[in-house]
Amino acid sequence: MKSYKDCIPCFYKQARESARIAGAKESQQKKIRDELAEILKRYPMEECPPYMGRILYKIVSKVTGKKDPYEKIKRQSNKMALSLYPELKRKIQDSPDRLLTAVILAIVGNIIDYGAKHSFDIDKEINDLWNPDFDIHNAHKKALFDYVSFKKALAKTDSILYLADNAGEVVFDRVLIEEMDKKVTYVVRENPIINDALKEDAITCGIGKIAKIISSGCDGPGVMLKYCNKKFLKLFNSAKMIISKGQGNFEALNNVKSRPIFFFFRVKCDVVGRRLGFEIGDMILKSNIR
Repeated sequence: MKSYKDCIPCFYKQARESARIAGAKESQQKKIRDELAEILKRYPMEECPPYMGRILYKIVSKVTGKKDPYEKIKRQSNKMALSLYPELKRKIQDSPDRLLTAVILAIVGNIIDYGAKHSFDIDKEINDLWNPDFDIHNAHKKALFDYVSFKKALAKTDSILYLADNAGEVVFDRVLIEEMDKKVTYVVRENPIINDALKEDAITCGIGKIAKIISSGCDGPGVMLKYCNKKFLKLFNSAKMIISKGQGNFEALNNVKSRPIFFFFRVKCDVVGRRLGFEIGDMILKSNIR
């Protein structure tokens, strides 16, 4: 997915927020804005938004000297999500369609995102899951939700390449992986980028007990194949089925047709919403192959 003019204000917002989280002084924030402005003069708009994210967070890290500004936030997200794990498991156990519930919970978990233009009330969203009036089986009525195709594809495969997104969200991935009961390779980011999951986040959240954990080699907020390592590319190019979590991975991979990919995410910006014909907050389960 290419970048659009409407992406530019979001780039500046991400720069401001990440700089503040990194503890940047006013002079450092100005330097970050100035460097971003210079890059935007020659920025190739045919590139996907995570391409800019990769550049932007390197600028923030260089100017502030903070390699992982979101480290504390990621730890908090992991702790919060792990506290929910027993209830997530009970919700699945009590469901008439365990797989459907696990899928929806995995997508609900995608709200734990600190790089999005629009933030969500995480506590409210999670608490809604325990509200007696919340019908999890009708929660996807206003979204693009190709569950039937997903279920059919899942029945035909014995292995899945699972592309992770955010720390904390990893726990929601865990309950889906446990429910699918397939051989899973779980793919995390190579280096710190926003609150995206690293290997240590996956281990903390229990993924190491149920799946093999690898890095894609990519250091941006989306799996951009040209920046991935050879080990990952070999797995990607031979994968029988791929689950791609998060809007950043969708933006980076939605034009790929060589492998069967199912995108799981919440719509978090107007640009993606308009492209898909949905609204911010909608749940998406979309296949790249028809």
